[in-house]
Amino acid sequence: MTGATSDRSLLAVAALLFAASAAVTIRWCASMAAMGDMPMPGGWAMSMTWMRMPGQSWFGAAASFVAMWVAMTAAMMLPSLVPMLRRYRQSVEIARETPARETRLGALTALVGAGYFCVWTALGAAAFPFGVALATVAMRQPALARAVPLAAGVVVVLAGVLQWSAWKTRHLACCRAAPARGRTLPDDAGAAWRHGVRLGVHCSYCCAGLTAVLFVVGVMDVRAMAVIAAAISVERLAHDGERAARIVGALVVGAGSLLIARAAGLG
Repeated sequence: MTGATSDRSLLAVAALLFAASAAVTIRWCASMAAMGDMPMPGGWAMSMTWMRMPGQSWFGAAASFVAMWVAMTAAMMLPSLVPMLRRYRQSVEIARETPARETRLGALTALVGAGYFCVWTALGAAAFPFGVALATVAMRQPALARAVPLAAGVVVVLAGVLQWSAWKTRHLACCRAAPARGRTLPDDAGAAWRHGVRLGVHCSYCCAGLTAVLFVVGVMDVRAMAVIAAAISVERLAHDGERAARIVGALVVGAGSLLIARAAGLG
């Protein structure tokens, strides 16, 4: 199989996974929207994402959230992950062009993807109890609930500022360049898994600010997901990723400032 044919196969699989994960995410968000949000002091509404359904255990609620999170992150991250997988396939040292080689390469690529999304799954599993704890405090402390809109604006502004940091630039460079040009990677399942995990760690660090914005704006808001996914893809795929990230950061700071003004009654 030629390199072009191999690339087409990768793109076809990625497109199918993207379509499936996007469809699941949209349906899940629609079902959550149909339940409505809980009005809170301060003029905002809490998503039912952080609540148990009637008769549901907390374990079941957590499992449901993580499943939704996996589908959502697949839809959001696949457009920027595919070029990294393509570079990985070009870097793996497998001796001969044979059907067995392509099968082996496909399995290794799947392991890289599994390692990558394992990191994002762990992040979702950690985020759920944190979100539940914040929701519980907001429901029990009306004074704190009234401060949530202002706090949300501050978080968004800080997320935008983070886009300009050297920390962001370093992790973005790791995402854009991995694996480095000219580097040969071993034909090994363990190495493929570790490569995927490293990509996932760098990606989660790189996306920390934008992920925080998603949680603040609404983790079940399809429009917010689409905008943030587009921002992530642009800064990964644009010719000048660092400049793109800073432009995104400026826009995020502007959005956060509007949220702060609205919370303060100025907007």
